[in-house]
Amino acid sequence: MRPLLHATLINGRTGDPALYLETLFEKRAILFDLGDIALLPPRKILRLEHVLVSHAHVDHFIGFDRLLRVLVGRDKQIHLYGPNGFADRVHHKLQAYLWNLVDRGQHDLVFVVTEIDASLGTRMTRFRFKAGFAAEAMGTGRIDEGVVVRDPAFRVSTAVLAHRTPCLGFAVQEPAHVNIWKTRLARLGLPVGHWLRDLKRAVIENRPDDFPVRIGASTTGSGGHEMPLGKLRDVLTITPGQKIGYVTDVADTADNRKAITALVGNADLLFIEAAFARADADLAADRAHLTTEAAGQIARQAGVRRIEPFHFSSRYPGQEERMLNEVMAAFAGQSPE
Repeated sequence: MRPLLHATLINGRTGDPALYLETLFEKRAILFDLGDIALLPPRKILRLEHVLVSHAHVDHFIGFDRLLRVLVGRDKQIHLYGPNGFADRVHHKLQAYLWNLVDRGQHDLVFVVTEIDASLGTRMTRFRFKAGFAAEAMGTGRIDEGVVVRDPAFRVSTAVLAHRTPCLGFAVQEPAHVNIWKTRLARLGLPVGHWLRDLKRAVIENRPDDFPVRIGASTTGSGGHEMPLGKLRDVLTITPGQKIGYVTDVADTADNRKAITALVGNADLLFIEAAFARADADLAADRAHLTTEAAGQIARQAGVRRIEPFHFSSRYPGQEERMLNEVMAAFAGQSPE
């Protein structure tokens, strides 16, 4: 089954962190971290709905200005997420510009910012173009089971990690994949068509067996006839959805390792920082980053299927192969030579 989410490191393994995830068949996307996004075309920026920022160090947040520049003048709502104090930083970014002509505009750009504190409490603030991006408090709450985004196509979980400042790690999980067998449809005399999307949605949403599914309906929902979901379950099989982890800028501590493995456990794909080489463990500890060896060990401990290390320090020009080899050796459980 093809995964629904496709991930791309916008700036590769050595540039500013920014992981773009787009949904198959739909023009929708989410972004983990907001480093330099100059390489991201406007058409892809316009697909963004959720932007999740690990922390507001410059290499993780400098891309906000590019995001703002592309979106101003359009009707668009973006959900931004970050650690405690993040809404104030977004506010300062927005107030650096003059918005004296907002009353002339017909469109409204809205940023809804959710801050996440160490206990997974939340504070929401809205910033609207038509209000000159003034801060509008939207209340407080708490994240249930660590899930910060719930969407029919995916859910995003978070954990608060330590980088001498709170830093968020993320994991995105697709819902179960529902696979339709055309041969089984044919045996029941049922057609293929748009209605199968409704069938899949009913399964993903855990509808009961007596839930009516309209068969052969048009894209507008008209026509066709109904059958209860229970009588249609034999035409499909269910497989687990893809899980992708994203972890960067964290100290190599026991608490961080425990939280990371719980967050990204059994992920199909883990993007994890490997800022410093194994030999520079002391420097990594001083800067509160992971080494190549630590990144590989954490991925192995978490039982992930595939690891994609990134955020290599600029102190290693031309040494990407060395860094990758060190990560993969630790991931494979090999002892250093």
